[in-house]
Amino acid sequence: MGLLQTGASILTALLIGALTRSNWRIYLLLACSVLAVYWFQPLLPLRSFDFWLPSLSLALVILTWLITSQPGAWRLPQNIIGLSILLGLVTFIDLSRYFLPDPVLTATTPPPFIQYIIFALLVGLTLFVFTWISRRSPWAIWISILLLILILIALKNPELSLQASIFLRTLAKRSIENASFTDLRWLGFSYLAFRLIHVLRDRQTARLPELSLPEFATYVVFFPALVAGPIDRAERFAQDLRNEFTLSQDAVLLAGQRIFLGLFKKFVIADALALIALNDALATQVRTTGWMWIIVYAYAFQIYFDFSGYTDIAIGTAQLVGIKLPENFAAPYTKPNLTQFWNNWHMTLTQWFRSYFFNPFNRWMRGSKKNIPAWTMILIGQVGTMLLIGLWHGITLNFIFWGLWHGLGLFLQNRWSDFVRRRYPDVGQNPRLQPVLQIGGILLTFHFVALGWVFFALSDPTLSGLVFRKLFGM
Repeated sequence: MGLLQTGASILTALLIGALTRSNWRIYLLLACSVLAVYWFQPLLPLRSFDFWLPSLSLALVILTWLITSQPGAWRLPQNIIGLSILLGLVTFIDLSRYFLPDPVLTATTPPPFIQYIIFALLVGLTLFVFTWISRRSPWAIWISILLLILILIALKNPELSLQASIFLRTLAKRSIENASFTDLRWLGFSYLAFRLIHVLRDRQTARLPELSLPEFATYVVFFPALVAGPIDRAERFAQDLRNEFTLSQDAVLLAGQRIFLGLFKKFVIADALALIALNDALATQVRTTGWMWIIVYAYAFQIYFDFSGYTDIAIGTAQLVGIKLPENFAAPYTKPNLTQFWNNWHMTLTQWFRSYFFNPFNRWMRGSKKNIPAWTMILIGQVGTMLLIGLWHGITLNFIFWGLWHGLGLFLQNRWSDFVRRRYPDVGQNPRLQPVLQIGGILLTFHFVALGWVFFALSDPTLSGLVFRKLFGM
């Protein structure tokens, strides 16, 4: 998301917060979020896919709501209004090809109206069938979760994405010579999928409160958090929507400070560091050990200021409309061990995996009849969790190595901490040793994380090996 879109989001939130009452706020937020789904979607070489992919995002939102809501909920007035806003805006965007000289809300001209009608009928039929099945079988939720995971796998795996692009180009009778795995850049789908899976799993475990369609859809595609999170919880988000809200001068000041901090971190510090941060080209060009460490350090800070900057902008923008998004970063590079680092880096993603994988998986292992040693459960749980987080970023060897790096690191740190507690229970109480242990832990943790970023920043394990050899003078 560029500076223009960021500025438009901030201004839109300010106007909604200042000019609307609480009972209209939710509908305006829904409408603006729907428009943002299309406007934020980048240009794609596949014809009209900058319209089709956002439309599929909204179709998945409606499908998930229908599956998780009570029978007949769509007949309630607020849900009819919400559905009308969704369908009305998508139809308006498609029809804009006939009365606007150039596309405004999509990167390219929307498809012909007849294609949109066929798409809408197919989506409507699919929604009807899934909803009918969901009322009669619990497997509908599992099928929906599996569908979201399969789409994620297809998008995150370069080879599968390439084959999908070739298939779609062939279907459209276009040349496949220029097909690329980047042809299907589905904006925000990683975050959208995790929000939907969270809702589906909570519905299965009877922990999901009843949400109206406007509340649910706004939660999933909320425009300040659409591109880079954080991953909020539906019930907490809906509570903020329902609360009375009046934009005060103090609220504007606090939000403005957070937004300014985010803009400075992202567009000044991070963008400046990006000029010398580790990438595929610099990995082969840099010759000396000293300069290699500099570009690795630059990447470590660039990714932090970039991501935390976006988070600050999202949190500040949301505050303008009365939504308190969860924090995502809390000075992670100042933590003395890897566990504390991951409790303070991309916190909402870590909490999501802890809630929906690590904790259930550990409970399953403890409840199994096999006598599994505690250290084995810790190893499998931590390595498995970090591998999944790595694969969430991309299904490549480098992201697998990055996940293994952190999973094994967390396990070794856990075993070391347990050993020190048992053998030297009073070592942490020594006032002379405490500063040394604290500073030493921070330096060790930071460098472990920074070395892990080598796998994250590069596209190929061979390049990562080259960088490691240069870092250590080999």
